Amino acid sequence: MSSVTAKLSNAANVASSDAQALVAEMRKAIGSMKSLAVDFEKDGKSDKVKKLEEMVLEMVASYDDCMALTQAIKDLPGVYQPSDQPTDFETLMESEVNKIKDASSASGQNHPLIRQFRESVWNVHHAGQPMPGEEQEDVIMTSTQMSILNVTCPLTGKPVIELADPVRCVDCKHIYEKGPVMHYIRTKKPPQCPIAGCPRVLQVGKVVCDPLLLIEIDELRSSEPAAQNATNIEDVTDLLDEDEE
Repeated sequence: MSSVTAKLSNAANVASSDAQALVAEMRKAIGSMKSLAVDFEKDGKSDKVKKLEEMVLEMVASYDDCMALTQAIKDLPGVYQPSDQPTDFETLMESEVNKIKDASSASGQNHPLIRQFRESVWNVHHAGQPMPGEEQEDVIMTSTQMSILNVTCPLTGKPVIELADPVRCVDCKHIYEKGPVMHYIRTKKPPQCPIAGCPRVLQVGKVVCDPLLLIEIDELRSSEPAAQNATNIEDVTDLLDEDEE
């Protein structure tokens, strides 16, 4: 690795970490808005639910932009080609962002976060029933379109929502309890991911608690039938009230 590429890689790591923190905060805000919409639906305030949905649509669009930018920053050192000519990093970044967006199947009305928002509101009065225009199979499929790939730790057998110290592999995105997986990496040679069929080899520095992991686990936990009452709802009612004035 050339010195330029090494410096670029280090800078990309720092920048992507900052971007991930922003993405995590946006994800929290979307979750809070979803919880607030459920409360409004219970109180029969459908007008405020509609306004919240419009806000969530805008937030999810920005969230996707930040997600694509974060991934593009991570990928940049790998696509950079040293040359005698100056590199147009702005164009290179734009190209990578567009590639990531084009490859994504989640967008607009079909976005899983939008689907989760609408499903949560629908379930207030119609729990267990398909949403309008959908079959039961559609509900099952879209409800499981989450970033959590395994719902139990393959080493302990515990559900991920019960893990005391969850971590996720940067490469394959599988989730484990930290203590057992670190022991597994140290003692298993080679430490191939214990999820059946996964070819990735685990590394200590690449099994981490990324900024979104705890948020996604909380979302999975709150989607359980016994956990319909959300907490930690940030007060966004002021924004809604301002629209009515």
